[in-house]
Amino acid sequence: MYRKITKGEFMSPNWIPPEVKKLLSRILDPNPNSRIKIGKIMENSWFQKGFKKIETFETPKWPDGNQIELLISDVHAEFVILPMHYNAFDPISTLSEGFNLSGLFEKEERSGSMFTTKKEAKEIVSKFEEIAMSSDRFNLTKSNVGVKMEDRREGRKGQLAINVEIFEVTKSFHMVEFKKSGGDTMEYKQFCDRELKPSLKDIVWKWQGDCVK
Repeated sequence: MYRKITKGEFMSPNWIPPEVKKLLSRILDPNPNSRIKIGKIMENSWFQKGFKKIETFETPKWPDGNQIELLISDVHAEFVILPMHYNAFDPISTLSEGFNLSGLFEKEERSGSMFTTKKEAKEIVSKFEEIAMSSDRFNLTKSNVGVKMEDRREGRKGQLAINVEIFEVTKSFHMVEFKKSGGDTMEYKQFCDRELKPSLKDIVWKWQGDCVK
């Protein structure tokens, strides 16, 4: 299947009109130089049938370095999630493991767990704060990319630490990845299986992967 995708090989059902088949072949052209551009697609006669132009809006600008410093220093500032660079195949593979293509593009396997959620960023952070407080063992610190949980107790290999990164897809749809950044792997796995994952079930839409691979 992947070879056919690479070569742009596909078969269209007989009921698809010839003009649509031609448009699809140009859209799925594996050569980026000859592939049809968005502007040309929108000018296509088939695309124009029933098309209603929607007013565009300006994408809001993310805070610059100085603004970030002000937000972090202000104790009353709202929690801000900055744009994160994640693999374009992550949303696809999270929604359908059968289409997980990340192994073709990533040299190293992920060492953490990832899930999607329909909750907003502030709700996600609040949930991890709730988990940290209820366990009565973790200190939680916020950053502009997520949160960090640090065990107040000394484990077999020092203090257990977990980094949580929040990736914004839309305002109400996020990908969350957490992984061990310190401490013992077995203690981390036990905490994930017994406490963390069960506590997150009310905000998780879909899981991808395991706590430890």
